[in-house]
Amino acid sequence: METTETFESLVRAEFTPKSIFLNTASNGLLPARTVTALQQAALLRAEGRPLTALYEDVEACRTAYARLAGVPAGRVAAGASVAAHTGVIAASLPAGAEVLTADDDFTSVLNPFHVRGDLKVRSVPLERIAESVRPGTALVAVSAAQSADGRIADLAALREAARAHGARTYVDFSQAAGWLPMQADAHDFTASVSFKWLLGPHGTAFLTVPEDFGGLTPLLGGWVAAEQPWDSCYGPVTELARSARRFDLTHSLFTFAGLRRSLELVEELGVAAIHAHDVALADRFRAGLADLGHEPVPAPGSAIVSVPGLGARQPELSRAGIEVSDRAGNLRAAFHLYNTPADVDRLLNVLAG
Repeated sequence: METTETFESLVRAEFTPKSIFLNTASNGLLPARTVTALQQAALLRAEGRPLTALYEDVEACRTAYARLAGVPAGRVAAGASVAAHTGVIAASLPAGAEVLTADDDFTSVLNPFHVRGDLKVRSVPLERIAESVRPGTALVAVSAAQSADGRIADLAALREAARAHGARTYVDFSQAAGWLPMQADAHDFTASVSFKWLLGPHGTAFLTVPEDFGGLTPLLGGWVAAEQPWDSCYGPVTELARSARRFDLTHSLFTFAGLRRSLELVEELGVAAIHAHDVALADRFRAGLADLGHEPVPAPGSAIVSVPGLGARQPELSRAGIEVSDRAGNLRAAFHLYNTPADVDRLLNVLAG
């Protein structure tokens, strides 16, 4: 774990926000090293130079994400969106299969199961999802941290209930990867975008699958899904990749060039240190809200704080140089490594009027 001094110096060297940015749950800030990598990647295209290095970035990102997720790189697929990954999982289920989900979870985790039209999608409150697994449940799909309000799923209880009933689990870490430690190996499938807490550009999402691929078919795969991609550019792929790369989608090369540097920074700082930093700021905000007479949605241990009834103040806060979100009438503040106690206090002062 980095010392406090090293943590702060690394952050100061990478981020120069022009506002108090408390909106990482929408998208994270780009580190300086990432911006430089994006510019260099664009120049390769502009100057007509070989793009070989950019393909190397894809594999470096896969390997770095695998370390963060706690699985071998061979179990990680590189795609473009969580919705696309969910779609592949949804397509693998037999007609009539029951999928258990959490009420009002993020659409990308849910919608592909609904549009199938022949699955039994059951929705329950997040707090009841583990106890709601039953015989006949084929898959449980849930976000590790809820986008709307930061509530954290009890993944250990869910995993135990799923195993007891022979159900598989699919966890979206989009609002958790980068600040909440991941154990992808504990679940059949996991996914995450990279443009939020992992501080990358838009355009990439990762999927983790079991060693045996969990019965998934690479319906969206093109030439990059082949064991020998450059020998598979024409005609159908004759041999799929022997790893999770068979579920890759055509790579957004500029994005991976930048993301490689972002993931390096996350690893340099350490998820444990980032977690401690982020949650301490969120808890400081919760304490200040109590002093102001406001009660946030209960989400202990989360870096995301959602306050009912205050969402309408988002434009006012933005004018004051504080960026937060309005989600269904709630004010959502998301605290990450580039935020400070002074940022929290400024937000509380403006809310106090």
